[in-house]
Amino acid sequence: MDKIVVTGGAGYIGSITAVELLRMGFEVLVVDNFANSSPGALGRIGAVAGRRPMLVEADCADAAQMRGVFAAHPDVVGAVHFAALKSVAQSVAHPLRYYRHNVQSTMVLLDELCQRGLPLVYSSSCLVYGRPERLPVSESTPLSEPASPYASTKRVSEGMIAQAVEAHPGLRAVVLRYFNPIGAHPSGLLGERPNGRPENLIPLLLDVAMGRRDAIKVFGSDYPTRDGTCIRDYFHVVDLAQAHVLALGRLLGRKAEQPYEVFNIGSGSGVSVLEMIDAFEQAAGRRITRLMAPRRPGDIPAIWADTAMARDVLGWRPQLTLHEALRSAWLWASRASEP
Repeated sequence: MDKIVVTGGAGYIGSITAVELLRMGFEVLVVDNFANSSPGALGRIGAVAGRRPMLVEADCADAAQMRGVFAAHPDVVGAVHFAALKSVAQSVAHPLRYYRHNVQSTMVLLDELCQRGLPLVYSSSCLVYGRPERLPVSESTPLSEPASPYASTKRVSEGMIAQAVEAHPGLRAVVLRYFNPIGAHPSGLLGERPNGRPENLIPLLLDVAMGRRDAIKVFGSDYPTRDGTCIRDYFHVVDLAQAHVLALGRLLGRKAEQPYEVFNIGSGSGVSVLEMIDAFEQAAGRRITRLMAPRRPGDIPAIWADTAMARDVLGWRPQLTLHEALRSAWLWASRASEP
């Protein structure tokens, strides 16, 4: 079986992608320092996939530790890089911490892959587009000034990957620019559980629905959108995991037309914050109290994807609905609260 390094593989998206890779017959080596995840995810991955991944507890930004990982596993054939901090608000308050974790970890991993000529699937973000002038956003949309340090770390990392590919003919990479993945594995065993106080919309909605907080704060009601709240492109995390499997297969099968490729991964349509709250109420059968709050630093008014290239070139399109994503998130929260 081909062995794949999955950095951040105990986290939200990494764990669900690990399941899909295991089901496709890969051997998965999770590298994680559990900064925003839990070791318990490894057992749940095994329960869902029928096989447990291997684990090395290590900091991906530490060159010596990562050198040890690859030295101990010379049979690795590629890597999927999720390990990163991802809070926009936190990145505004702690930019240097974000550069260390997100940019340095990418640089360290790239160095190991370049030495071995191994391919990379990189977890990026639609936030690299900054504040786009036209919607939907395609891969040819110009990258404008990042609106947050988090977005900047993704843009810098993309640049490093592109330049490394150009300098090292054996290196190949696919960059996936995520829009807004939500939901959980349909089993209810794997989902988003951030350490500390959650900041993303769905974990906050789940907190309200579970009675852990009284209301959801809606940051900004005066944006130039149809209801004044931010619009995002939400899609099921399992569909995102499938995109990684396809991207990795494309690299390992040497089907890529270029050594460096970029794909937008999203639903192709936009949903406002208030619309998401309404949809969540229907999916969970819970009433959500809303509190309007001032705009949050680093947020942009609206963004959603043009996914034609992912469909036509990568062979990917979303299979699951918004309602299915929200139902799976509610199942995950309900099961996680059981004794």
